[in-house]
Amino acid sequence: MKKFVFLTLLILVTVLCTLVVSNAVAMHAAAAAPAPAHPHVHEAVEAMRSAKHHMDAAMGEFHGHRAKAIEHLDAAIHEAEICEQE
Repeated sequence: MKKFVFLTLLILVTVLCTLVVSNAVAMHAAAAAPAPAHPHVHEAVEAMRSAKHHMDAAMGEFHGHRAKAIEHLDAAIHEAEICEQE
């Protein structure tokens, strides 16, 4: 009976230690990756990158307008990245 109680306590302590350590690691990881300083600008950059990806994948040249739109997206992404850094 004593062995059973001892093993149960040992398992319980092991599980609790595992939970504490994993929680500490998660908290450290969350603290190590701070949120962007300008979340709206960050979201805009991601949206423009997505739009550029869609334009790259589009079939057809649309009389040169597709290439021009990609150029404008590249310029806009560059400018927004500068905003993000300030």
